[in-house]
Amino acid sequence: MTLNTRSWLDRYAAELGAPPVANEDVEALLALAAVAAHASERTAAPVACYLAARSGVSIAEALDVARRLVDELAEPGGPHDAD
Repeated sequence: MTLNTRSWLDRYAAELGAPPVANEDVEALLALAAVAAHASERTAAPVACYLAARSGVSIAEALDVARRLVDELAEPGGPHDAD
């Protein structure tokens, strides 16, 4: 049986004993994954989401932090210029 995203996430949350994830959190996590993948390598996406979950901050705040980091790295003289 193949489940759609929402159904799979709901089943997975239930198996973990966690509450279902809200739709807006799913969208924010996908945006966070996209920011991480485009700012680095694709493998950064799932790990960034894991770090966000472990950090204790809201998903929206974690997304803001990721976007701010990307902006800082893009600035002239930013950390990426040291490479």
